[in-house]
Amino acid sequence: MQEKIKVLVIDDDQELCSIIERYLKNAEYEAQFAHTGAGGLNMALTGEYHLIVLDIMLPQIDGLSILTEIRKQSVVPVLMLTAKNEEADKIRGLQLGADDYLTKPFSMAELMARIDSLVRRYTTFNRSTAGFKSLTLKHLSFDTQTRIVLLEGQALELTGKEFDLLYFLAAHKGQIFTKRQIYQQVWGEAYAFDDNNIMSFISKLRKKIEPDVAEPFFIQTVRGVGYRFNQEG
Repeated sequence: MQEKIKVLVIDDDQELCSIIERYLKNAEYEAQFAHTGAGGLNMALTGEYHLIVLDIMLPQIDGLSILTEIRKQSVVPVLMLTAKNEEADKIRGLQLGADDYLTKPFSMAELMARIDSLVRRYTTFNRSTAGFKSLTLKHLSFDTQTRIVLLEGQALELTGKEFDLLYFLAAHKGQIFTKRQIYQQVWGEAYAFDDNNIMSFISKLRKKIEPDVAEPFFIQTVRGVGYRFNQEG
C-alpha cells in the first residue's frame, strides 16, 4: 500500500484549518496542523512531510523566520500564505526559499490546485516529471529521478523551484530567455510576479553554483533582455 502524502499546515486560523483539513482528506492527503509558530517550527524540523503550507502571520514565531529555519536543513516544498497587499512579504518569502505563495482570502479550489501542483513536481512519488530527462554538462549533472544536481561531483542543496529553474536554463544552454519566458516555462502559468522575484531566484542559484558571484560563469545576464546558461557550461 502506497504511503500517503503528508502535508503540514501551519496557520493560527483554526476555522480555516478545519476547512483545509476536509479538502486535504478528500484528496487523500494526510494532514497535520500547528496553530502557533513555535509548534509549527518544531513539527517542521522533526517530522517528515512532502509539503508545508505556512502562514506568515503567526503567534510566537512568524512564518518567515520559520521558513529560514526550515531551509537550513530541508528543501521540502513550502507554500506561503500571505495577507492581502503585503507585497514585501511575498518577495521576502520567495527570497528565503518559498516555492509558491497564495494571498488571503483565497478559494479552496485554488489552494488545492497549488498544493497538487507542488506535490506533482516535488514529491518522491512523482519525480520522473514528464518531458524531463537526465542531463550531463561539463560541470553539472542532473538526475531528474532523485532531483539531485552535482557540481563537479558535489551535490547541491536546491529547493524544488531552484532545481526546475536551473534545469530549464541548463537544458537550453546558450539560448536567451526573458524573465517572462522563464516564469511561464518554469512556473507553468501566466506571468504574475514582478521582475524582482525572478532576479531573486537567479541570485540564490548563483550563490550556490558560481565560483565568483560577481562574475557569473553559468547563469549569464544579457543586459536589457534576460538570462542564458553559458554555452561552455
